[in-house]
Order: sequence, then C-alpha cells, then structure tokens
Amino acid sequence: MSSTVRSSSLLAFLLFFFLSPASASESDHKYQTNDPVTLWVNKVGPYNNPQETYNYFSLPFCHPGKNPAHKWGGLGEVLGGNELIDSQIDIKFQKNVDKSTICQLELDEAKVKQLKDAIENSYWFEFFVDDLPLWGFVGELHPNKNSDNGKHVLYTHKSIVIQYNKDQIIHVNLTQENPKPLEVGRVLDMTYSVKWIPTSVTFARRFDVYLDYPFFEHQIHWFSVFNSFMMVIFLTGLVSMILLRTLRNDYAKYAREDDDLESLERDVSEESGWKLVHGDVFRPPRNLALLSAVVGTGAQLAMLVLLVILLAIVGTLYIGRGAIVTTFILCYAFTSFISGYVSGGMYSRNGGKNWIKAMILTASLFPFTVFAIGFILNTIAIFYGSLAAIPFGTMVVVFVIWAFISFPLALLGTVVGRNWSGAPNNPCRVKTIPRPIPEKKWYLTPSVVSMMGGLLPFGSIFIEMYFVFTSFWNYKVYYVYGFMLLVFLILIIVTVCVTIVGTYFLLNAENYHWQWTSFFSAASTAIYVYLYSIYYYHVKTKMSGFFQTSFYFGYTLMFCLGLGILCGAVGYLGSNLFVRRIYRNIKCD
Repeated sequence: MSSTVRSSSLLAFLLFFFLSPASASESDHKYQTNDPVTLWVNKVGPYNNPQETYNYFSLPFCHPGKNPAHKWGGLGEVLGGNELIDSQIDIKFQKNVDKSTICQLELDEAKVKQLKDAIENSYWFEFFVDDLPLWGFVGELHPNKNSDNGKHVLYTHKSIVIQYNKDQIIHVNLTQENPKPLEVGRVLDMTYSVKWIPTSVTFARRFDVYLDYPFFEHQIHWFSVFNSFMMVIFLTGLVSMILLRTLRNDYAKYAREDDDLESLERDVSEESGWKLVHGDVFRPPRNLALLSAVVGTGAQLAMLVLLVILLAIVGTLYIGRGAIVTTFILCYAFTSFISGYVSGGMYSRNGGKNWIKAMILTASLFPFTVFAIGFILNTIAIFYGSLAAIPFGTMVVVFVIWAFISFPLALLGTVVGRNWSGAPNNPCRVKTIPRPIPEKKWYLTPSVVSMMGGLLPFGSIFIEMYFVFTSFWNYKVYYVYGFMLLVFLILIIVTVCVTIVGTYFLLNAENYHWQWTSFFSAASTAIYVYLYSIYYYHVKTKMSGFFQTSFYFGYTLMFCLGLGILCGAVGYLGSNLFVRRIYRNIKCD
C-alpha cells in the first residue's frame, strides 16, 4: 500500500512539474476590466552571448518588495535558464497609466560601475506579460566630444503599449525613453507608462509577430530543399542503376548451372569481390555490445526526432517557453523501448552472451555522455552565477525520469528484442577461420570510406543547419518544422544510399569488416556539422568570453553526438538490409 502511495505522489509531482504553467493565474489568458496584469521580469545578459544570462536583479534595478512571487515553469523552461519574478509594477487590464514612478535609483560608485559594464557589453533584458515577451537594452553608449570614452546613459522610462482584443491580450511592445547619464551621487526617477490599444487580431494569431517570415521562408530556403530533393533522386538512381545492374550480372554469372566445365572453371577463377567473402561477411563485429548499444540508441533518436517534429507541426510547440525541450525529454524516455528492442535483437542475432552489459550500455551510454558534458557546463554556469545553471531539484527530476521510465523501458525492450527477433538467420554460414583481407588502394580503406561517407549527407542538410543555428544562437523563433521534416527525411535517404554504396565498394575490396565502417561512414556527417559550427562561430556570430564559448561548443557537441549516433544507426541498418539481400540469392557453402 505504501509503495502505491509513493508512486502516486511521484506521478503527481512530475505532472505538477511539467504542467505547472497551466495552473498559473493567467493560464486562461482572459481578463476583465481593471483585473491585475503581471509584468514578469526574467533575465539580463550580454546581447552577443545568448546563453550568458543572469537574474534580472543582479543589476541594480528597482527591486520589488519582500518575497516577490516567482513563476516556475515546466522542466523545459527551467533548463532554458528562465526565472520569472513578479516586478510588482501596477498594471491593470484596459487602464492607461500616463506616467508613474517605479522607484528612485540612487547611484553610488558600485552601481555606476556595474551599470557601465553592462552598457559597454550591450546588456539586454527580457520581460513577460501574459506569456508574451518584451525585450530592451539597459542603456547605450553615446559619443562624447570632450572625451575619448563614450558617455554612458541609462534608460529611465519604460513605455509599454498593450494591444487587446475583447478580454484577451494580443500584443505587447516596450519602448525605452528619457536616457540619463550615469553619475555618482545622482538620483534617477525610474518611471513607466502603459497604453492600451484595441486590435482586431485574433488570439490564435498573436504569436505571428515574433516569427521572421522573410528570413525562414526566403527563396534560398525553398531552393535548398529542392536541391536536396534532387540529390536524393540522383543518389537513389545511382544505387538503382549501378549497384542493381552490377549485382544482376553477378547473379547471372554465379547462378548458371548449364555451363560447360571449361566456362565454369573460368568463371570460378575470375570470381572476385563481394562473393568471395560470403563466409566472413556475417562474422560478429568487434565490440558487439557497444555497436548494438549505439545502433539501438540511434534508432531511438531517429524515431524521437521524427515524433518531436510531428508534434511541433501539429501542436505549435515553439510558442511555449521550453515546450520543445520538455517534449524532447519525455519522448526520449518513452521511446527507450525502441533502443532496447533494436539493441537486444541485434546483440542476440550476432551470438552475444552478455546481454546485461549490452542493455546497460544501451540505456545509459548516450544520456550519461550528455550528462557529463552538461555537468561541466553547469559547473561553469554556477561559477559565473548564471541562470543557465541547472538547479539541483531539476537534475533530480531528470534522473527520476531516466531511472523510472527510460531505464525500465530499455530493459523491457531488450528482453522483447532477444526473444522476438534474436534468433540467428544469416543467409550464409560463417567459416571457422577468418579470411585474410588483401591490401587495397588507399581510397578503399575503411577510414577513407568512413570520412567520405558523411560529405553528401552533410551537403543535404547544410543550408538547414544555417537556419537552425541562426534561430538557436541569434534570438529567432524556429517555426518551419515542415522544412525540417522534409530535410530530415532527405537526410535519412541520402545517408542510407551513400552508406550502401560505401559498403558495396568495401565488400568488393574483399574487406568484410563492414559493420563499424558503415556506422562511421554515416556518423561522419556529424564531424562535418561540427566543423561547420566552428566556421559559424567565427564568421556569423559575435560571441566572446569563456562562458559563451564553452556553452556554444558544449551544446554543439551534444547535438553532433546525437546526430552522429542517429546517422550511424540509420547507415548500419540500411547496409545490413543491403548485405543480407545480396547474399540471400547466392550459393553459400
């Protein structure tokens, strides 16, 4: 009975943590005249460093009274570094405020220095009204004719314009006015005004103003998808015309039964390439448990990405703060069955005995690697006192999700995979003595095949990477998930085709170690994406400092790690189907 109560309490806590925004006072987004409207202050930080954010009151702004209300969002919002605090600025629905004082700011030497540093680093801040964001800069640097240094001015008046449709807030805008120079000993009146304007825009369309249609739906974006689609047609045609034609000729020559003895001996003496390694091609790969784990994880990630993209298309997840992150974590936990099933079946089919090791690797390798990178970044964030630091309670919630949802499902998937799809069914029997692998040209070595394999898949997603990076690192809302779905499907097809071609060349070179080569051939796409991220950092951004640099390359490393495992698994599974297909029709000893 007590275990049931504990389970119910845990479930209730998780539901509250995930869905807490729905229980907020403004969740229905409907107000009556003179109802209070909360202005939430969120964070502040240098504009060029998106992840280097701090508590809004880390700067000497007007502090609210004691124990101001906090608005705790869901898991994704906390991981995104958001901390909403009630500003206690008096705003009422449809009630204009001409000019009112927030507080009087007395400038001492410490405050002036702190504000000047913020202005020199282009600090910006973020507010929220009814879940709609407002942004503004702390101040600006005016040229000073009498000095080589600029003149630091602080904006002292905030003009808030709120558009409403009947009983709902549609749009908010913030304009800052009345700049005052920062001088020690001066007292500044910090003021605000509120103006309400009716609008005919519907509530369903209120987020459209934050979407950059000219940027994301530019002709270049459409052209990139069309270009990638043409690449798919070319590659699938190449595989169909060259490989199938070659294999058909091989089959025809290999399956002839009515040849005379002379021609048969000639054919046997001329036999070479992929047919000669039929006794070794299904030999279990080295580090079978590790390969099974990454292939299973990659299959899970492929399904996860497809599921999240579809949910984002249907549910417009880009509107909610942290909704994408929350959806990703929950979907990852519930799709862990897929990783266990694929890994367990693959490990068993290849004669693996230590299935517990394979299962633990499958369930923990990727999340623990991400956790290790995140731990390092979190330590840096704590050292800087940034909001990007993940609270301990949030870490506990993430661990509970993994321990009580993801891990058991991976275990269940492994057991089901071993029993349902774990029986060996190779078309050819594996010989006892491994066949020696002859030396071949340098371009047919596994390392070269692996590195070349990622070029075309990277080319198919190159333009989309620019849009994804720009939206994540330059304050743009990514909403074109239809484009992302097309590009993702194109990536899968291109990866499979390229890996099949590479595997065929490798087998023709009489190298039967195709399993890891096919995985790395597809996974190398992530290497090119990471190299592109280095170019993007130096050419397309103005980021600086150890904090932002660490977070940029740390987050990118997490992304590329997942992308590499995903592509590698897709490449291996595609090559596995291809290899089994071509050896199914030949006569094996």
